[in-house]
Amino acid sequence: MLDWNPALYRRYEDERTRPAQELLARVPLSEADRVVDLGCGPGNSTELLVQRFPKAQVLGTDNSEAMLVSARERLPQASFELSDIATWAPQGQAPDLIYANASLQWVPDHEKLIPRLFDALAPGGVLAIQMPDNRQEPTHRLMRALAAEAPWAEPIGDADRLRTMLLPLGGYYDLLAPHAASVDVWHTIYQHRMADSASIVEWVRSTGLKPFVDRLPADLQASYLAEYQRRVDEAYPARADGRRLLAFPRMFIVAQKSKA
Repeated sequence: MLDWNPALYRRYEDERTRPAQELLARVPLSEADRVVDLGCGPGNSTELLVQRFPKAQVLGTDNSEAMLVSARERLPQASFELSDIATWAPQGQAPDLIYANASLQWVPDHEKLIPRLFDALAPGGVLAIQMPDNRQEPTHRLMRALAAEAPWAEPIGDADRLRTMLLPLGGYYDLLAPHAASVDVWHTIYQHRMADSASIVEWVRSTGLKPFVDRLPADLQASYLAEYQRRVDEAYPARADGRRLLAFPRMFIVAQKSKA
């Protein structure tokens, strides 16, 4: 997959940052020495961590150099490193908070990943996760449906492999509850007011749609996006004010280790 586009991602930064704020609000820590933002992107979530824990050593990680360049420009007081969440492990002091906002949905094998991240925490530490749960929303069903049709099917390949299959929310609770002092899980469906169908396509093109489009040559990218927007326009009809409502489900998990 081609590198991420920070400018495109940040066009809807306010909407993307809202769940990050709501996740952080439920983190039961009054202070922290070391905080890690896994999959920090352009630094919008890292900025929240710096503000919440001004005395902490804050580290942001990402597998996109372009995103890290944007994050470093935004937050020169924080540290950032290029790494893969699938193999990431803390160096030195165990973190008090591992925070993953809209990143773990790109990482496979959650049955092993989530316990491994939780085990990496310091005593009393917190693992805080937010993930889009929109696989069955029209935006994502249409991506896969088009990817199964000619002429796009062959270059895209198996669309089901382009994103990690999430567990049910209760599955994450079950992974963590036997080992945690507390586990808080919840599910929220945001309703984002979008100007038109083109805005919806622009939103998902920087995230969920990217692996599909990246596999296509330029001419097929254009035809895929045109047909995708046509179907999105049908799936998200104009509301009374002419805008579209983009339903966006997200799941949240906050688990704290025992202090002993």
